[in-house]
Amino acid sequence: MATTTPPPAEASEPASTERPTTTGGLFTAQVGPLLAVAAVVALALSTLSGAASFAQLGLPDPGPVTVYALPVVRAVSQTAAAATIGFLLLAAFFTPPASTGWLSADGYRAVRVASWSAGTWSVAALLMIPLSAADAYGRPVSQMLDLRVLSVAVPGIETTTAWALTALFALLALGVTRVVLGWGAAVVGFGLALAGLLPLALTGHSAGGSDHDVATNSLLLHVLAAAIWVGGLVALVTHLVAGGRHPALAARRFSAVALVCWVVLALSGVINALVRITWADLLTSTYGVLVVVKALALVALGAFGAWHRRRTLPALADGSSGAIVRFAGLEVLLMAATMGVAVALGRTPPPVVPPAQPTRIEALVGYAVDQPLTAAGLIVEPRFDLIFGTSAFVLAGLYLAGVRRLRRRGDGWPVGRTLSWLGGCLVLLVATSSGIGRYAPVMFSVHMGQHMMLNMLVPILLVLGGPVTLLLRALPPAGAGAPPGPREWVLAAVHSPVARVLTHPLVALALFVGSFYVLYFSGLFDVALESHWAHLAMNVHFLLVGLIFFWPIVGIDPSPRQLPPIGRLGLLFVAIPLHAFFGIAVMTSATVIGSGFYQQLEMPWIDRLADQTAGGGLAWATGEVPMLIVLIALLVQWSRADERTARREDRRADRDGDKDLEAYNAMLRSLATTGRPGTSGDPDDPTDGPAAGGGTEKPSELGERRT
Repeated sequence: MATTTPPPAEASEPASTERPTTTGGLFTAQVGPLLAVAAVVALALSTLSGAASFAQLGLPDPGPVTVYALPVVRAVSQTAAAATIGFLLLAAFFTPPASTGWLSADGYRAVRVASWSAGTWSVAALLMIPLSAADAYGRPVSQMLDLRVLSVAVPGIETTTAWALTALFALLALGVTRVVLGWGAAVVGFGLALAGLLPLALTGHSAGGSDHDVATNSLLLHVLAAAIWVGGLVALVTHLVAGGRHPALAARRFSAVALVCWVVLALSGVINALVRITWADLLTSTYGVLVVVKALALVALGAFGAWHRRRTLPALADGSSGAIVRFAGLEVLLMAATMGVAVALGRTPPPVVPPAQPTRIEALVGYAVDQPLTAAGLIVEPRFDLIFGTSAFVLAGLYLAGVRRLRRRGDGWPVGRTLSWLGGCLVLLVATSSGIGRYAPVMFSVHMGQHMMLNMLVPILLVLGGPVTLLLRALPPAGAGAPPGPREWVLAAVHSPVARVLTHPLVALALFVGSFYVLYFSGLFDVALESHWAHLAMNVHFLLVGLIFFWPIVGIDPSPRQLPPIGRLGLLFVAIPLHAFFGIAVMTSATVIGSGFYQQLEMPWIDRLADQTAGGGLAWATGEVPMLIVLIALLVQWSRADERTARREDRRADRDGDKDLEAYNAMLRSLATTGRPGTSGDPDDPTDGPAAGGGTEKPSELGERRT
């Protein structure tokens, strides 16, 4: 089944101008041995730190089965996850769908391979649940196979919980790959596979201790980029050796993705390493040596990939595939070695940085907050957020690049839209990376202010920037008979069933308003305060829900559901009082929301109930400012729509010689000649005339319109 209308593709799958690659023996003779050696290298490197780590940490030994099986099963899980992501990426974006909207033969083959890798990933993740529990408790894995023991161990250990969530996402991806044939479903499966990486990326060494917010965010970016790069390369090699169509197109698109992944890997790896260790630890500790080895492998990958793609992509476009298969096989070998080092890093405890024990606030939040909040502190005490702060700069840069492309070809773009978009990016940066971002996890009032900025002000400014319209104008169309590209993907996303459901007025209103009450009055906020990943999830939720709500109301871009003006205004007026009631409920509450977490912080200079009252006041008062902006934007849009309608009518009148006006005046002259209804119109009729209340009137007396 297809869940999304696929982008247009070439009619009836016309013969590609690119010659297919060779198959069979080429893979067996050249790539197969390399993959086998890569698997051996990865598994060997993954067991470097097996039993030694228990002696170093003074932990009980769980037995040889856990010591040696855990890194092997984890390596299999990571490899299968990368393969699932890569083959779904190939099916969704590297190979065009068929003209009917279903997956092409190449896409279907990629989804079938992804189903096998997703099955392997599911089994490995399920095995990791008892293995990780045995590793944490220092007991034989046989004792952890009891369901009663697992039912207690899984919720009590963050790692086992993460593996359980990973297994769930892997099973969902498996289900999608087994039953779907549509292009849109392949995109959904790709998203589910990426989500399966998040639980583990947000736990482990990076999720505890000081600076764990920076370490966790950098590791999250690192893991996502590595999986996309490794999996995409494996899928590309398989596509080439199987004689897939459009080989040069797939290679070019992968090269663009690989460049982005390499940059993200390099930057996130450096940041994550500097959080864990000092420069002096690089060559004096096992963890530091592994970091150096991984960095060298990454540099080698980047240089080697750039060199061989410059040489082989032109040859591939001419139909020669042997060179790129050989080089890609070597790149797979280097990547597998890098993944092995990564697994070894995950099993090696980093040196303690700093040597002193982190404070309670540092352990809970990730950094020290030892001074009361001041107005100056919101400015001079920033803490950059790697996820949202980087997103603000990237979004601003991409938007300006699109505007620059339009102007270079002579097209204009409204300055107001550009300023609105850049304003939204600036507010996003301030809300997450200034002193607001630093104090939001420890003060309810600051968190609520951040909530309002992300949920209301940022989305309004972004949708007024018209990013989809800019994309559609800046990106070139694929053209008739050509494989669909980014422009067609954007159109397919805008008109997808998912977008239509989310932008339904009732759904958008329920998400926008209901989220407040569910999060803060159900106890969910109390639980979310203790995890960094929950803070990320809340911020993402606030931002996305705001975009979904304001897109059909004031958005410049085309929406799946075009609401009439009265519908937009009505939706806004329903949301305003519900939002105000939420703020009042928070202000008048006598119970401190999240009191369990806030008590652990031990910040005596904060009156928690007064701080909560201030937060409710912010929700009540500041929410009206964005609504006022929306009202002004609606009035301006309606005024401009009336002006456009008037200009359009004037142009039509100029083209047809005012036919409508002449017809109206002719009707008036006819009434003046024949008389009003109920008169004969005969001048000799004695009953018809001024005395009888009839008679005729001049055209001017009937209001004849003149140009």
